[in-house]
Amino acid sequence: MDNDETDAEPSEPTGMKKIYLASWGDRFVAWLIDVILVGAVLSVFGQIVGFFSLVTGGLVPTNPFLGANGLGLWLYWTALEGYSGQSAGKMVVDIAVTDERGDDIDLLAAGIESFGKAFLLPLDVLIGWLVVEDEYGRLFNKLSSTIVVELPEDGSIPEGVEYVSPKS
Repeated sequence: MDNDETDAEPSEPTGMKKIYLASWGDRFVAWLIDVILVGAVLSVFGQIVGFFSLVTGGLVPTNPFLGANGLGLWLYWTALEGYSGQSAGKMVVDIAVTDERGDDIDLLAAGIESFGKAFLLPLDVLIGWLVVEDEYGRLFNKLSSTIVVELPEDGSIPEGVEYVSPKS
């Protein structure tokens, strides 16, 4: 047996890139910021509509904005993450949504990815932990082929792909 073959260390494939996945803590902080922001805007909008109904003499026995929070969050996340990969919360903690190779996502992928966190978050996270635990993803991340990554210091998304889980 040739000694060179056994002593050789495995080399990293050329062109391999590293993408640092965002921690659950960063993702939670970004989600909380977004929920507070969108909730505040929808609350003000609801108060304006309620006041207008009261002034015009029309009283609505039920809240016309039941379910509007989920819809508002879904539209907010789909638009911002589909356009720039980041919502306001993600901008604060320097994380972004990308496809599995680290490239930008489109509105369709953003819409699928956002649906789970807007309407089915507990199930989305729980199933994600069981199905895609190595990728730190939710079920709807898997369905949309997206991941949430830490942005490098210079703000650019790295070119390579090697999943590196955060140290918890």
